[in-house]
Amino acid sequence: MPAKHSLRYEIKATTRLAAPLVLGQLSSVAMSVVDTVLAGWHSPTTLAAVAVGSAIWSVVILVLIGVLMAVPPIIAQLNGAGRRAEIGSSFRQALWLALVMGIALMVLVRNAQWMFDLARIAPQVRPEALAFLDAIGWGAPALALYFCLRYLSEGVSWTVPTMVFGIAGLLLLAPLGYALMFGHWRLPELGAAGLGYATAGVLWAQVLGFAGYLAFSPRFRDLQLFARWEAPRWAAIRELLRIGLPMGVAIFMEGSLFVVSALLIGRIGAIDVAAHQIAINLSSVTFMVPLGVAMATTVRVGHAVGMGDPDGVRGAAKAGYSMVLVTQVGAGLIMFFGNHWLVGLYTQDVAVAAVASSLLLYAAAFQLPDGIQALSGGALRGLKDTRMPMFITVLAYWLLGMPLGAGLAFGLGWGAQGMWAGLIMGLSAAAGLLSWRFVRLARDPCRRAVTSG
Repeated sequence: MPAKHSLRYEIKATTRLAAPLVLGQLSSVAMSVVDTVLAGWHSPTTLAAVAVGSAIWSVVILVLIGVLMAVPPIIAQLNGAGRRAEIGSSFRQALWLALVMGIALMVLVRNAQWMFDLARIAPQVRPEALAFLDAIGWGAPALALYFCLRYLSEGVSWTVPTMVFGIAGLLLLAPLGYALMFGHWRLPELGAAGLGYATAGVLWAQVLGFAGYLAFSPRFRDLQLFARWEAPRWAAIRELLRIGLPMGVAIFMEGSLFVVSALLIGRIGAIDVAAHQIAINLSSVTFMVPLGVAMATTVRVGHAVGMGDPDGVRGAAKAGYSMVLVTQVGAGLIMFFGNHWLVGLYTQDVAVAAVASSLLLYAAAFQLPDGIQALSGGALRGLKDTRMPMFITVLAYWLLGMPLGAGLAFGLGWGAQGMWAGLIMGLSAAAGLLSWRFVRLARDPCRRAVTSG
């Protein structure tokens, strides 16, 4: 392997891309953590309401991430092939897709009563959960546009703005959410709805700031991103959907596994669902590290494909797998040995803490398979291979993980712990199958043509 593709070189290159992405992703998850902590301070009922509302809101995030993650590999391959003049047009078409998706999801989230009826959510949780969704739903169009903007920047291997605007959003959300939830600084006390309005407001601030940066930064001047009006072009949007829809389904299959698990646990009672929310929050924080590495690997692999460099493809993936192995083993050990201390950061309720501490032991067990499946998916996205991963995730999560989890939880009476055992099996199956898929395609990775979008 050439020196430029040595493991050490590739790890350094991936780290330069991944570090800002990890920090940006952590700040995004920290916004959810802030919501959860503030809700826990307010009351157990508010915490349960935010847990249920956040589960549904997370579906919105997953759908947008999945479909719009078609942008980085398209941009990265164009950039690697020296076709930067085509990037601006592809970006403008992605904006149209993002806007339509954002509006549609806003309408869905703000009319979520039928979801609650279907899941038979506990009556005492419903009013505040619906108020939370009604408020946060206004931020769905902003979230869609924000993903489009950041994925453009990441596709050309510039990830610092993701970190900067992510941290800025977190710093804005904490005081605003606190004020609107508890009614400080002459603002009304809105409870769970206050958290929703605060989050939506922060999302709009982030998208406006990011758009301004892309419009005026010299780094993006040659791309002419906002230079002219461009009507929607079906051929370009079809290319985005061809790549993005299978990714959207795959990510939705994974994310909805957790969402449906939360809704099913909601049938058990407020204590179990609150404990589940704490464990999911902590798991989401640790997952941002392999997710950031996976996103960086997508860009590195896509750039190498554009350059026609198969050694670069394999080297980028090897670096990603090595990094994820180290980070996820470390995260699992921290969760296993520090479960009681970590739960204590969220709640002082003895009953909730006892269940949450036990769930963290299960969360520790799936750290490595969760990281491996994320990294494998990222490497495959760099190759624009999205259809087979979609089928793999359906098989692993819904034909294995969910039936097993539900059977253990309700059939054998394991409760929330049973659902988490099912999650472990589903993630492990996905990790093995996606890794096998990448190894197979990496034998001849550059036969996949670069498209202009």
